[in-house]
Amino acid sequence: MLEALTTLPEGLSALGFWVLMATSFIASLITAALGIGGGALMIAVMAILVPPAALIPVHGAVQLASNAGRMSLLLGHVQWAALKAFTVGSIAGAILGGLVVVELPPWVIQLCIGCFVIWTVLARPPRWLSAWPLVTGAISSFLTMFFGATGLFVAGYTKSLILPRHGHVATHAALMTVQHGLKLVVFGALGFAFGAWAWVIVALSLAGLAGTAIGKVFLGRMTDHGFRRVLDILLILISLRLIWQAVTQIPV
Repeated sequence: MLEALTTLPEGLSALGFWVLMATSFIASLITAALGIGGGALMIAVMAILVPPAALIPVHGAVQLASNAGRMSLLLGHVQWAALKAFTVGSIAGAILGGLVVVELPPWVIQLCIGCFVIWTVLARPPRWLSAWPLVTGAISSFLTMFFGATGLFVAGYTKSLILPRHGHVATHAALMTVQHGLKLVVFGALGFAFGAWAWVIVALSLAGLAGTAIGKVFLGRMTDHGFRRVLDILLILISLRLIWQAVTQIPV
């Protein structure tokens, strides 16, 4: 691993790599224990450290591994019937997002992600999103092509299924595995060079799997209220830094 640091992708520093490793571990632990929150933390930190052109596809690859690992660990709790309409909607949303996605200036991406993460903390998705999995899949899959972490939309649908705690986490992981997998297919078709980031993605994915394994131990053994409050504060602080960083880069 130390030798590989000499071939880090352009735009990613050695310090940034190790910060991302720690973030991937913590983010996966959070999501495994609470069902949601890790993806938003990961995209917020990556938006500071990863070049904008690589941000969404690399985040998607890491999240695919993290969610697939969490789903595997809780495979017996997945509510498979929930995936049908959601998957159909996700395919449509990913294709549409791929048709309109463009390379935006760095400050636009940072500003949008900062505002979007704050919205996921402070707001709630419309109630009708919970009742229409096809629409939920389409909208969240479209948005994930631009903003990366759209677990809030998906969580609204998962919550409406009224599953036990383990079932909720497992099913949400399965839904997000479908969505991130589709995103990678679309970005690959658009020509993103995943090869340059391959070993970084593998390393971050392994850190995420370790966090998932430990998070599973905490699942069902902790109260959510205080932990969620700390997580929300952390996400807001990171997002405010992103917004400030974006504002200072706006051309005048």
